[in-house]
Amino acid sequence: MGSYLLGIDIGSYESKGVLTNINGDIVSQHVLKHKLEFVKRGHVEHNAEEIWWGEFCKIANVLSSNVDPKEIKGVGVSCVFSMLPVDAENNPLRDGGILYGIDTRSEHEINQINSRFGEDAIFDACRNKLSTQSMGPKIEWLKNNEPETHKTSAAFLHGANFIVARLTGKRVMSHYDAAFYAPLYDPAKLSWNADMCRGICNVSQLPKLQWTSEAAGTVTKNGALCTGLAEGTPVATGISDAAAEALSIGVYEPGNIMLMYGSTAWMTLVTNAPLKDPTLWSSPFLFPGTFCLHAGIFTSGSLTRWVRDISAKDILTPDGAGDDVAYTKLSEEAAKIKPGSDGVVILPYFSGASTPVHNPKARGIIFGLDLSHKRGHLYRAALEGLSCGIHHCLDVMKTAGAEVNHLVAVGGGTKNETWLQTVSDVTQIKQKVCKTTFGASYGDAFLAGLASGIIEQKSKIKEWVSVSELIEPNPNNTEIYSELVKRYHKLYHNTLDLL
Repeated sequence: MGSYLLGIDIGSYESKGVLTNINGDIVSQHVLKHKLEFVKRGHVEHNAEEIWWGEFCKIANVLSSNVDPKEIKGVGVSCVFSMLPVDAENNPLRDGGILYGIDTRSEHEINQINSRFGEDAIFDACRNKLSTQSMGPKIEWLKNNEPETHKTSAAFLHGANFIVARLTGKRVMSHYDAAFYAPLYDPAKLSWNADMCRGICNVSQLPKLQWTSEAAGTVTKNGALCTGLAEGTPVATGISDAAAEALSIGVYEPGNIMLMYGSTAWMTLVTNAPLKDPTLWSSPFLFPGTFCLHAGIFTSGSLTRWVRDISAKDILTPDGAGDDVAYTKLSEEAAKIKPGSDGVVILPYFSGASTPVHNPKARGIIFGLDLSHKRGHLYRAALEGLSCGIHHCLDVMKTAGAEVNHLVAVGGGTKNETWLQTVSDVTQIKQKVCKTTFGASYGDAFLAGLASGIIEQKSKIKEWVSVSELIEPNPNNTEIYSELVKRYHKLYHNTLDLL
């Protein structure tokens, strides 16, 4: 008999599952694509029943059918950061799970909560300023706009924890994710903060807290019927996709930083002591005694997708078969454009500005166009604008006292050599790229091993991953991009009064 681990991740635009052995070798994979639902301006959701639970079940059934389900020793799950109200039986009380900072509906509630408690008091209590990434204001948005749903909610769950609850009947949340439920979480006490819950929700509506590597419970009879998994299989706590992605590439020790090239460009820096900065996010990491700083640019892969969709219609096909070909073609065209995109500058704030700007009213800008520019200029300018945003985030991390000594790149964007090189050129930082990356689902499989006890040490992840490529800054582009960074910041500040 073999021993296998199952990891499933529900991402912004696709759900992916992997089945591995205990040495990290991939036995099988399965992917399903879906879309973000832009309900209206500022409101971005996933259908919780159809996408989160439905696609998890479909993938689990496919992958568990490849082996004896009893040989699957643990299950791990991750999901885009989110919030969903559920009833006592863990059924969604609204169709849409409310998503991360790309959803900006809670601007009024952020101001409301800041007025109630005071911005400084909130920052002192939870080491985070409130932003559209914070779920506390989104829970208050429910109270203000869907009061009956808020009142009858048995719990407010992150998407991964909703799936775990459906599998096991247990409602839990990791300390890592709880920190993003600001101002409800107290990182010093590793507990919910009853005082800061006042007016937002009851502490009883929040799940039990535990570490990411711990088991939430085991698959119930009903969970087994829906997924094809064996009843009694251990299930890990559940986590945000970015955290699972970091672990999947061996980022877990202090000084390690992950740069995820996904729908959001997400940076997670692991530290051995809590650091905080009002323009970044702070949280415990996955394991006791480790902490991290985070930064994110909400429209990263989403922006490159937008440029692709509006400029490469001659390549795209109705069935989506030309998607990857279109990206490759645009990347090739962008690579032929000189650094600096012949004067075109793009601010990537197409869903508001996240770290370190934190301005939900900010909007994307395409500046400097003339009739000589082609779509290759537009695509390269998008990559350069995103790189400037990444530079800004990393610069603030260093100012906060962090050391960046080991940066690993991951995500679909790492297939784009032009983008990788541009980021290194703009930030002046070397990037390591793993030989093979399977994304957050791979990290989920490893967490399943830890939660089930079949893997005893987190350091074993080093045996699962290997680096194949090192991207180094091109010194010939240093001066060009130094000037571009200055123009990038000036363009934002000089257009603020137009928002």
